[in-house]
Amino acid sequence: MAAPRRPSGGGLRRAPQDGRLDEINKEFLCDPKFSNEKDLEEKLAVFKEKYMEFDLNNQGEIDLMSVKRMMEKLGAPKTHLELKKMISEVTGGVSDTISYQDFVNVMLGKRSAVLKLVMMFEGKANESNPKPSGPPPERDIASLP
Repeated sequence: MAAPRRPSGGGLRRAPQDGRLDEINKEFLCDPKFSNEKDLEEKLAVFKEKYMEFDLNNQGEIDLMSVKRMMEKLGAPKTHLELKKMISEVTGGVSDTISYQDFVNVMLGKRSAVLKLVMMFEGKANESNPKPSGPPPERDIASLP
């Protein structure tokens, strides 16, 4: 008999984190400072997914290695020092990790942080370069460079 399949992506481990991030999102939805923000609920849902994608240890914090992985995934690897500077910019120099509150504040804030630009760039890159599905088209000798 085959062994039962486990959900991929750490489904059971992510459930408590998912609930915590939902609670934080509710706080942002109730915050009068963000009442004028258009499509806030949708934005928060996207931010939550992105945050969870890069929270490698499921502790509710994005650490140096997570930011490093994110930058490498975007094709823009950074040095250790550059990564520390990015984290310091987001947290105001208070912490070595990025909390979800810091992350959302940066993404919704008026300030142009490096992390915000990177996340927006990733979204635009995904929209403008959809991956073709199916096999590549056939080519002949004349179409080669």
